[in-house]
Amino acid sequence: MTFVDEVTVVVRAGRGGDGCASLHSEPFKPGGGPHGGDGGDGGSVLLEVSRGVFDLSEPLARRHLKAASGKPGGAAERHGANGADLVVAVPDGTFVADERGPVADLVGEGARVVVARGGRGGRGNASLAGPRNRTPRGAEAGESGEEHRLELEVRTIADVGLVGLPNAGKSTLLSRLTAAQPKVADYPFSTLGPNVGVSEGERRFVVADVPGLIEGAHAGKGLGHRFLRHVSRCAVLACVVDLSRDDPVSDLATVREELNAYDPGLPARAVVVVGTHADLLDAAARGKTPVRLSGGELLVVSGVTGEGIDRLSARLAELVSVRAERGPSVESAPVVLRPGREEFTVTREGRRFRVAGRRVERWVEETDFDDPASITALQGRFVKEGIEQLLAEVGACRGDDVVIGDREFEFFPAEGRER
Repeated sequence: MTFVDEVTVVVRAGRGGDGCASLHSEPFKPGGGPHGGDGGDGGSVLLEVSRGVFDLSEPLARRHLKAASGKPGGAAERHGANGADLVVAVPDGTFVADERGPVADLVGEGARVVVARGGRGGRGNASLAGPRNRTPRGAEAGESGEEHRLELEVRTIADVGLVGLPNAGKSTLLSRLTAAQPKVADYPFSTLGPNVGVSEGERRFVVADVPGLIEGAHAGKGLGHRFLRHVSRCAVLACVVDLSRDDPVSDLATVREELNAYDPGLPARAVVVVGTHADLLDAAARGKTPVRLSGGELLVVSGVTGEGIDRLSARLAELVSVRAERGPSVESAPVVLRPGREEFTVTREGRRFRVAGRRVERWVEETDFDDPASITALQGRFVKEGIEQLLAEVGACRGDDVVIGDREFEFFPAEGRER
């Protein structure tokens, strides 16, 4: 089965239920008054980390994730039921972004974030009644739920990351260190996706193998740039170098440069240089290898004969243990906070003007255009919030068309704002 580590989905929260406009009517009890109930709130869409989920196959299969809408209110002040939230399980280490930028970095069992908030239910006329209007004839419509286009990507939570050039022996090394059985072949990019295995020695640790890097991988060349994020959380990095190649020193320098270009903090991690294919070296080459690769800890291994594997496993376990004592390498999930109600904007679209903003559009949705008092109240809100003034500043003249949500109006500014 293919490992799905990135996907684009559309999430839509539920719409709020409409409020009810109802007047109490009972024989021999005149003037019963308004008794319409409120609509229920729409359900929200949430992402939650689950240990039983390892990739993004579920969001990929659905693509469009929609929460339930709220139910409308009823007579006798019966409130509509709230729409059920949609909770989507994602793997540990999922990074979430929408069209506005980063949303959350979900790390740890149970970490969750609301990615689309449900619309608020409209108020019934029982809730709208007050000293100025004791018998409202209308009710509020429910608010639309948020809709966003999300980019999800998994950044694997692993203790050790294997990085190196293509055909350096990373997959063979992973199969020796863990019970994983990745594809091994003698041609470039035999590894097309990240492979993860668990080493079950004295100390259990997780090893991640990513596709081979080439020079310029950080800028989009080859396959490795798509998967470097999988080693961004690793506590220990193992730079795998093929000792049988003509210039292993240059190969190691290339790997280090790509890591540094992708994330300057990566080379500062605990790094072990692993020289593979030791079985292909003669005695003279073995003597020169440690000198040529000086400047870092070098462990020589052979995936074919098993030489040095036990020593490497013990050393990786030791480094992972030391890092664990210093505290977790991955902090708790940061979540980006944005204003709950964003300001409105006014833009020109040919010969008409559009006013956009969640709050302004909600005012229009709530307005009963069959009720003159409701229309007057909406106009007063426009003046108070400065919408009318901003329209005049961007060039709107009397009689111009103004679009808010799915409604179109004619612009008639108050006295003193004529152009």
